[in-house]
Amino acid sequence: MSSFIEIVDLVKSFKGRGFSNGEKIFTAVDRVNLNIEKNTIFGLVGESGCGKTTLSRSLLFLDPPTSGEINIGGIDLGKLSRRKLRTFRRKVQIVFQDPNSALNPKMSIENSIKEGLNNIGYEKSRINDRVDELLGLVGITPAHKSRFPHEFSGGQKQRIVIARALSVEPDFLILDEPVSNLDVSIQAQIINLLLELKDKLSLTFLFISHDLNLVSYLSDRIAVMYKGKIVETAPAEIIMERPVHPYTLKLFSSVPGISPIDDEAGEEIFHVEEQGYSEGLPDGRVYHLADSKLAPEMLEIAEGHFVACYNEK
Repeated sequence: MSSFIEIVDLVKSFKGRGFSNGEKIFTAVDRVNLNIEKNTIFGLVGESGCGKTTLSRSLLFLDPPTSGEINIGGIDLGKLSRRKLRTFRRKVQIVFQDPNSALNPKMSIENSIKEGLNNIGYEKSRINDRVDELLGLVGITPAHKSRFPHEFSGGQKQRIVIARALSVEPDFLILDEPVSNLDVSIQAQIINLLLELKDKLSLTFLFISHDLNLVSYLSDRIAVMYKGKIVETAPAEIIMERPVHPYTLKLFSSVPGISPIDDEAGEEIFHVEEQGYSEGLPDGRVYHLADSKLAPEMLEIAEGHFVACYNEK
């Protein structure tokens, strides 16, 4: 496998105003480093507000990063002109959580999909056939293409959003909570569809979710995000069986059916904000969640298994 997506020291900060000290800086994504291999599914998990969606928007330069590098297929996106970036973006598409807000209610689904085909200069004489192909690919009857979004169910609308994303022939799909707004039975259908499309079209996925069971089922590799930082990353089976970082342990312990810590160890781990915690680390290395001024290093504790910690020596 070859490295396809490389994220190096990515930072995304926002300016805000406090009540006492004037302008303040809020860092939503803080020095993130990730590698995503081609034709794999990379899972990104964390609580709401930890920076997952901000990271995805920075990846697409929809909300350009404050600093850092993003390389996709060997191309540094930060060095592209606005015009070249717009052309390149067809190779990277995103499927958002809510299909209702993703589709224009005043446009038929046919015209929504045609929009992408027109943008890439698709041959006009073949556009209608291509719309039918894309709808068929995601399980929507092409005969219904003249209908509007409100005439479809939530699951059908998400299928249409996926078809629209595929219309520009991407290599990489960012899936930002793509099934969290759907019924459980429909979720399974959409997940199976995504897996079929990945194999058929040789796609690479970044799958963002707070659903650990779903991410562990889908992903080849998983990263855990906490307050804008990546605190642990490893192959899916390793991080599910042997999580190390105290935040990962705390996150996993809240999910029914996943209990990587026992009650006696739990109390010590949950007080890591107050004092360092070093289980599983070399001497002098500790975890510490509270001090945002410290810059943790990603230490490789086993092959392919990295965890954020500090050197107190």
